Amino acid sequence: MRRSKVFIPTSKDAPSDAQLVSHIFLSRAGFVSQNAAGLYNYMPLAKRVIRKIENIIHEEMNNIGAQEVELSFVTPASLWEESGRMEKFGKELLRFRDRKDNLFLLGPTHEEMMVDLVRNRITSYKQLPMNLYQIKTKFRDEARPRFGLMRGREFTMKDGYSFHASEEDLNREFDAVEASYKKILSRLGLDFRVVEADSGAIGGSASKEIMVIADSGEDTIAICSKCEYGANIEAATRSVKTELPEAPEAAFNKFQTPNVKSIEELKAFFKVDAYYTIKCVAKKVIYDESSEIVLFFLRGSDTLQDVKAMNATEALEIEDASEEELTKIGLFPGFVGPLDQDKAKHVIDESLRGATNMICGANEQDYHFVGADLSVISDVAYFCDIAQVNEGDSCTHCEGELSFSKGIEVGHIFKLGTTYSKALKAEFLDENGKAQSFIMGTYGMGVSRLVASVVEQHHDESGCIWTKATAPYMVNVMVSNIKDEEQMKMGEDLYLKLQVAGVEVMIDDRKDRFGFKMKDAELIGFPYTVIIGKELVNGNVQIFTRATKEKDDVSADNVFKSIMELI
Repeated sequence: MRRSKVFIPTSKDAPSDAQLVSHIFLSRAGFVSQNAAGLYNYMPLAKRVIRKIENIIHEEMNNIGAQEVELSFVTPASLWEESGRMEKFGKELLRFRDRKDNLFLLGPTHEEMMVDLVRNRITSYKQLPMNLYQIKTKFRDEARPRFGLMRGREFTMKDGYSFHASEEDLNREFDAVEASYKKILSRLGLDFRVVEADSGAIGGSASKEIMVIADSGEDTIAICSKCEYGANIEAATRSVKTELPEAPEAAFNKFQTPNVKSIEELKAFFKVDAYYTIKCVAKKVIYDESSEIVLFFLRGSDTLQDVKAMNATEALEIEDASEEELTKIGLFPGFVGPLDQDKAKHVIDESLRGATNMICGANEQDYHFVGADLSVISDVAYFCDIAQVNEGDSCTHCEGELSFSKGIEVGHIFKLGTTYSKALKAEFLDENGKAQSFIMGTYGMGVSRLVASVVEQHHDESGCIWTKATAPYMVNVMVSNIKDEEQMKMGEDLYLKLQVAGVEVMIDDRKDRFGFKMKDAELIGFPYTVIIGKELVNGNVQIFTRATKEKDDVSADNVFKSIMELI
């Protein structure tokens, strides 16, 4: 491809709302252009990167026997009503009616559509397992689209769905897809971690996220220092502490604590570690058609994890309860404890099960209990893991320490079970001739997110640094002065020779100054640029390696061989 002919509108200016480097550089380097909030056009360079990512996905999916299909982008709303997900997704579903007044939506994900595709077409256990996937445009009407391709409303996604006759076979396929996703990201040249996750609106019994490690990531993940354990902070767990701070010694008693409301004040008043205090976090928990005040109790050294709290109460949303709402039901903010369960529903963190020597609110203004023993309520209280893990906590799988890192979610795989097949009455006949609901898995990977993730992980102050597997062009042949016949002839000969060898190559044959063309090359991020300049009279050219910014002098006669060795 000739640079003078190709459509690559580079720019010095970044979009005014750009915050992430991927948004800045993909826009400035002429990969994408924004036409509305969360909506992007892919230009030729971006299409080449996307095609490469898609090809790798296709190859790895073929290796595990998955078959490609393509489902309609426009989805009948009736399918979502069957599954019961219309309300769960809420305003993220873009809905519209056709001329016959039928309700449709733009698919944000295709579980319902894929189940509808196979029901009444796969009828026997002999036809199972089956893994079908597509790479397709999706649309979610995000309330706050931002970060370029990271959180757009329209995006490209690989979504796959498997159908099984048994849980054991689902587990086998789940592991196979996880291994395949690891291969895809390794081939793309990305540093990543597979972590345990919350299933969210998709549902199912278990899920894992594939996270690209990047400081700009929206998600916090907990990673073990010794083993491969990793989990999104929403789902991370920890082992029981073995090294404990010194416990306070006091018989159970009610103690006057005037105006001592916070954990910090409680620590200072009793001169104890926060580990032996009990924190109450009051939330207003919102369900489909109702709401209630729920009191969440955990150690003073811990923090409530909102997603865990929602899962513990099967809530759609939770929000902070006001002091007025608490006093209205007879509670005293700052002095609420778990020993009186009459005023509101309680959820107590698992780490407090059977805890002794605790200090907690006495449910009376200006009073706390000391020496509290929570075993007295073990038979009536609801205990659940609702605490967020802390850095330095111990891994549940080994003795390693957990630390936090930032990650970009580029994939999410779920064990759905029969969540959707039961709702849509999709069944097969088992070996005994009995009708059974399909046991399902679903496997997503964000293709457009992967484009941005490569740049987030591979860039410098000058622009993109594409990995070899994702580069739109591997080699950029830059003729410093196109008016110099020798330089131009050398450039054309090398360009043709690389093309014949099957190398993706571009020749920069523009009339612009060398410095301008060099900045463009760095901004776009070609892995290698051959600079044909003044040293050609001495028989030399330079190879510029984008990842290291090193310029190596090589003989003009050997440059083709040198480039082929590098790539």
